[in-house]
Amino acid sequence: MLAISNIHLRRGRKVLIEGASFQVHAGQRIGVIGPNGCGKSSLFAMFLGELEPDDGELILDPRYEIAHVAQESPRGSGSAIDYVMDGDRELRQVQAAIAEGEAAADTPDLHVLYERMEAIDGFTAESRASRLLHGLGFAADDYTNPVNSFSGGWRMRLNLARALMCRSDILLLDEPTNHLDLPAILWLERWLKRYEGILLVISHDRDFLDQICTRIAHIENCAINLFTGNYSQFEKLRAEQLALQQAMYARQQKQIKHMQSFVDRFRYKASKARQAQSRIKMLERMEQIAPAHVDSPFRFHFMEPEKQPQHLLGLIDAAVGYDDDIILDNINLNLSAGDRIGLLGINGAGKSTLVKALSTGSTLLKGDRVVSKDTKIGYFAQHQLDLLRPESSPIDHLRDYAPDDREQDHRNYLGRFGFGGERIFEPVAPFSGGEKARLVLALMIRQGPNLLLLDEPTNHLDLEMRQALSVALIEYTGALVVISHDRHLLRSVCDELLIVHDGIVDRFDRSLDDYPTWLREQEEKSEQAEAKWKDGPAKSLNKRQQRQEQAQRRQRLKPLYDKVREAEKELASNRSRLTELEARLADESLYVDPSRKDELTQLVQDQAAVKSKIESLEWEWVEASENLEQST
Repeated sequence: MLAISNIHLRRGRKVLIEGASFQVHAGQRIGVIGPNGCGKSSLFAMFLGELEPDDGELILDPRYEIAHVAQESPRGSGSAIDYVMDGDRELRQVQAAIAEGEAAADTPDLHVLYERMEAIDGFTAESRASRLLHGLGFAADDYTNPVNSFSGGWRMRLNLARALMCRSDILLLDEPTNHLDLPAILWLERWLKRYEGILLVISHDRDFLDQICTRIAHIENCAINLFTGNYSQFEKLRAEQLALQQAMYARQQKQIKHMQSFVDRFRYKASKARQAQSRIKMLERMEQIAPAHVDSPFRFHFMEPEKQPQHLLGLIDAAVGYDDDIILDNINLNLSAGDRIGLLGINGAGKSTLVKALSTGSTLLKGDRVVSKDTKIGYFAQHQLDLLRPESSPIDHLRDYAPDDREQDHRNYLGRFGFGGERIFEPVAPFSGGEKARLVLALMIRQGPNLLLLDEPTNHLDLEMRQALSVALIEYTGALVVISHDRHLLRSVCDELLIVHDGIVDRFDRSLDDYPTWLREQEEKSEQAEAKWKDGPAKSLNKRQQRQEQAQRRQRLKPLYDKVREAEKELASNRSRLTELEARLADESLYVDPSRKDELTQLVQDQAAVKSKIESLEWEWVEASENLEQST
């Protein structure tokens, strides 16, 4: 058990946490959320013993092994796999003792060390480390490469693998998905679901939090409030709380009304149909999630492009790469007004290379790049954060793009991105990654582009800013191409998905939720091809044998598929029933008419019973899905 009782935590004069209490038990997976600077990382530092609470009690068994991801980039000439195995400290201690004992002439206790090695699965340690590296995207040839041969992002993956290697009682993860691509995130989700200790994770990726968390710890106004369930369930509960505050709720309704009026006006107009459909999709989600964000400090929209040509940009018979190294070939891609495209693919597949070719043509090796004279590109990439002038302030940067605007206009504009007061006059050098990303977004938006090329725009952004960006992108009338590992963003703003793999760019005809299945299929194909190559033609399976094995596999998996579908069917039925009950409970006369007291009591009881049933079914569905996933 991990517990805090009436904890007070300060950093300098700033009060971060005041009077907080909660306890966590083995098997629970807690998502720690809150605005930047609220004290999430300081809370982790306290658990690690790096920071003492100002008051209150931290209850933590000193025998507990705590694993966390080191924030500093690793160095050294040791191999990647050895660096990961170093995460299991007891393993290294036992290995060293065995080596010393074997070197000695007489060591009577050597058998005890071998028994301990067996007990801690030490003889399978290298295999376990290899699986971690593979899951996080490392190729087999990389395992023996020296640590200092990897780039910064891959070194941070090594730090994550090292933390996962530790046989810990408590695992602390601070933004673990920041340096991962989507396939690695999906693998990490599966690994963390099987973790048996106490997991606390700080993340701004709502889909990641939805997949792994059983509870949410929300830090707000120096308090920590715990909610049962994943992030979406927390969001609904918080939405209910905020909806009681009529002024805030009215703001949300006004926004919905504005979007609905656009839909009603342009739904059947050909030139606006795609934009109307995007707003319909957003309305469906806004009615569920927007109230939880009505108090967000971020609220902005993209400026209406001055011109919107039908054809914006195209690549014809193109190849992209660097120097003489072709990464993607035979590209024929046409971007038109209203296109909303998401790019999928593993790290290194060529997504960023493709976007650079679209943006400036800098990576175009052959073929043609055709750009309309009225195309105005807004390009966002992580390296642009480094292009900000360190000694200049946010308002200095904004003046470059809008020299004729008044200072008050500059203040108002920057305020929508969370820059207020004297902060807009301070040099950007000490700004956090999130603040720099917000500023680069603000400068890009101010240019009024009609084509957006966004390469991981949500990196370093917190949940509130991500939500504001999603809403702004859905209201955006221009075209966009997005690379992102934030599935919520892709699901909300993209109408079409392209997959970048094996040196080509192809249309992804499935939904985003089918992407994990597609990845597993590709991995299976690769393994089968490798096995076939190793075994030779004589040992390869003929088509009849393959069909027989596939039929047997389908028969074996059918009960698991049926259980998942049955849980989904029951969930849908109970959620429909809950919606009906909540609609009846919204009737104001129910609360003022004394004769309906019994009816009200019954409705409340039914609502509680249905909610309990839904929670039970959700756990059944999760368990059934995990069993199916492990079997496939």
